[in-house]
Amino acid sequence: MAKRCYYEVLEVERSANDGTLKSAFRKLAMQWHPDRNPTDKNSEHRFKEINEAYEVLKDPDKRAAYDRFGHAAFEQGVGPGGGGFGADFGSTFSDLFEGIFGMSGGRGRSGRERGADLRYNMEIDLDEAFAGKTAQVRIPTSVSCESCSGTGAKTGSKPKACPHCGGAGRIRHAQGFFTLERTCTGCQGRGQVIDNPCPSCSGSGRLTRERALSVNIPPGVEDGTRIRLGSEGEAGVRGGPAGDLYIFLSIASHPFFQRDGADLHCRVPISMVAAALGGEFEVPTIDGGKTRVKVPEGTQSGRRFRLQSKGMPVLRSKQVGDMYVQVVVETPQKLTKRQRDLLAEFEKLSSQDTHPESAGFFGKVREFLGGRAGSA
Repeated sequence: MAKRCYYEVLEVERSANDGTLKSAFRKLAMQWHPDRNPTDKNSEHRFKEINEAYEVLKDPDKRAAYDRFGHAAFEQGVGPGGGGFGADFGSTFSDLFEGIFGMSGGRGRSGRERGADLRYNMEIDLDEAFAGKTAQVRIPTSVSCESCSGTGAKTGSKPKACPHCGGAGRIRHAQGFFTLERTCTGCQGRGQVIDNPCPSCSGSGRLTRERALSVNIPPGVEDGTRIRLGSEGEAGVRGGPAGDLYIFLSIASHPFFQRDGADLHCRVPISMVAAALGGEFEVPTIDGGKTRVKVPEGTQSGRRFRLQSKGMPVLRSKQVGDMYVQVVVETPQKLTKRQRDLLAEFEKLSSQDTHPESAGFFGKVREFLGGRAGSA
């Protein structure tokens, strides 16, 4: 019986990528599995055919040979189809069964498990984010038991191989012509059992303690920055490697500055007279100093002044942001009679040159209203 085209067997195009091939293989392998089709005598043949096609097409070199020479490339007994199930049969289906039946490789013979990662939330001031700091934190976590050196076994004894799985951490089950593996329930996949557990840690190999750590916070960190401290998380089970500690930073609001990336912004109210006549004022800077800002004559409310390189440092860079000062002209309140009289006199003496923006706006308003009246 002539062999069918491997692409036809997997129901894919010749241009199919690795992901498409794998997806098609999984779908068809499940559909034609002999254990799912006990009354269909053709299912075993189809299942072998699907496996043979995938064995070739998943391998770049074999696929290239097949695309060029077809089935002839694997004749003379060197191809994967000679015996139906090739030597790579187990590897072909391992990921399939792990995804479908929930089987994994277990924890191995040593029973050592990696400790959990920990998270610590820390709030710092904007000044500390500017300069950087070394912070001290105290974290309750699991540490390796000193009494048993993390093994979980009482002093003078040792863990032994699990009698149920022989130390493999997995138990094999025959299902049809397949051999499936599941995690051993006797040792929970560790491969070892402890007959004489350590009295200090009850066999876990870990104790809960509070640890003091130093955290280096570099200059320029932003809100939400994550700092990883390798192997500073929970201790591993029975001598396994420790997890990591992640410090998540949040930056408290500042009474004067608002941050936008590496730039800083601040609003400064000035008097109407200062805006009209010009002047200067001092503002603080994030580095703890101060600088003077000159306001030219006739400054309007909302104008921004840029102070170069007075902002925040860029993390792990020599660049520095800028500082922007926005002036807000404050309208005077609670005027005395004398002040009111002076302002009224100033208003009489004002002209379009004194208030060009408002004069231009209200001139346009009059033109607009006059045009509407003429068309009525």
